[in-house]
Amino acid sequence: MKYELPHNFLKLPPEFSGYEKSKIVILPIPFDKTSTWIKGADKGPCALIEASINLEYYETETKSEVYTKGIFTDKPIVSDKSEDMIKKAYERTKQLLSDNKFVVALGGEHSVSIGPVRAHAEKFAGLSVLHLDAHGDRRDEYEGSRYNHACVITRVKELVKNVVSVGIRSVDSSELKSLGKDKVFYAHDIHGKSDWIKKAVNALSDNVYITIDLDVLEIGLMPSTGTPEPGGLGWYELTRLLRAVAEKKNIVGFDVVELCPNEHNKAPDSLAAKLVQVLLSYKLFTDKSAKKKAKK
Repeated sequence: MKYELPHNFLKLPPEFSGYEKSKIVILPIPFDKTSTWIKGADKGPCALIEASINLEYYETETKSEVYTKGIFTDKPIVSDKSEDMIKKAYERTKQLLSDNKFVVALGGEHSVSIGPVRAHAEKFAGLSVLHLDAHGDRRDEYEGSRYNHACVITRVKELVKNVVSVGIRSVDSSELKSLGKDKVFYAHDIHGKSDWIKKAVNALSDNVYITIDLDVLEIGLMPSTGTPEPGGLGWYELTRLLRAVAEKKNIVGFDVVELCPNEHNKAPDSLAAKLVQVLLSYKLFTDKSAKKKAKK
């Protein structure tokens, strides 16, 4: 099974995309075996990377150029079985972390997050996970699989104690018992408000892994997902939250999943690529740990 990428993220020249000198590694995981509605998330990493070529290097909000830190685009993790994909993603992420790389995993359906979360949980003590999603993803099993994309947060909670979910607006009644009152920020409760951001950040531990299911966004902004839901977050609601996390916590890694590209509408692909760039700029130019290093 082959999966060809069009070029590296941002189509960077060799001096900014070689492995040894790169702080950041983009890890594509083009897996889409358990999606329950619209198929095509396996094409997401390729579409995101293709769209990244159209981004300007300069990021206006942080007044930074994140590519100068070096961004290596890794070979895709390719598999046709959930357990095998998760194992390969875990092993590769663990290897990258041992080389002190900052890992950005690109899905693929949401189940691709399990391997990277496990590797980060082993390396960073007291890890918490910020889960951005339209769906609860807390079923124990779905359609005969414990690794279905609808079960990802249940599997994540077997690895970390603290999961904070934001943007939720679609759950099954069987999930309600595992949705803690102080750890879930439903979309209808936070719409048009800002005080929830501080509460969400305070609910996280110091080391944070972020998993971003793109259907957390309003359906008009992000129609290209496998299970779109109306009533999501706007761009600036999402980025204000992410910046607040970067300013108060130590973001140790993140993933962006569930991009299901539409060849007739490339705008969502560009949004996903921009989101990766923006969150990297928050991490590397506003992050709590980065500020500490700058003072030394």
